[in-house]
Amino acid sequence: MAGADEIHIPAAFTPVGDVRGRRVVVTGASRGLGRVLAHAFSRGGASVALVARTEADLKEVAGELPGPSLVCAGEVTDEAFNEAVVDAVVGEWGGLDVWIANAGVSPVVGGPRRTTAAQWREVIDVNLTGAFLGARAAARVLGAGGRIIFTGSVIGERPREGLSAYSASKAGLVGLAKALALDLGPAGVTVNVVAPGWFDSPLVEPWKRHPELGAAVLAHTVQGRWGDPADLVGAYLFLASDASAFMTGTVLDVDGGYLLV
Repeated sequence: MAGADEIHIPAAFTPVGDVRGRRVVVTGASRGLGRVLAHAFSRGGASVALVARTEADLKEVAGELPGPSLVCAGEVTDEAFNEAVVDAVVGEWGGLDVWIANAGVSPVVGGPRRTTAAQWREVIDVNLTGAFLGARAAARVLGAGGRIIFTGSVIGERPREGLSAYSASKAGLVGLAKALALDLGPAGVTVNVVAPGWFDSPLVEPWKRHPELGAAVLAHTVQGRWGDPADLVGAYLFLASDASAFMTGTVLDVDGGYLLV
């Protein structure tokens, strides 16, 4: 490590969250956090490919964005579809810079005896396998400076009762990100996870409506409130920009202090 008097101070520092000119894929872009991310990246000057199941919903989001967009409707669990998304982005914009694997299904709330094998497979298939297939497809064309970002969850770090499939899928993303960071690091590609806490969204409505469960969540959240989806945007913009160039295999918790208590 160089001494303080030996460190070079650059004339300018990389702007945090600068995504101008980036070519970005956002899965799960038709609603919720994915829709918010699409707006944030588009307003930041990126070209955004929108991925989800329903074409009509994606076209609605595309019509809201100020910058270039591309609609790609299909299943993230389909290997061929992920490869086709990459080909479409490269064909439209000449390359790909950022892949945000945000698509996911809601938790199945119930103990192991109330979680069917079919429910387990769906959660793992969408939340974990879908993320891998997207990252695998993106890795084919991402070069130095490329970014892969997974949407994880604090539930992957602190599981809750009744959420075995969801907890396993989100914990699996952490291991996947670390392994891919090792695999893709030599090519200059970073792989990280944003782990949201408890955010005000349809996903948490059952907890919010339940007086005891809602109170327990807030009691574990240092800031004492439910997060707003806009609170998450900065983490993704940071990880997608050059300011995060030396971060990989990392979990960035955005949880209002939930994991501290």
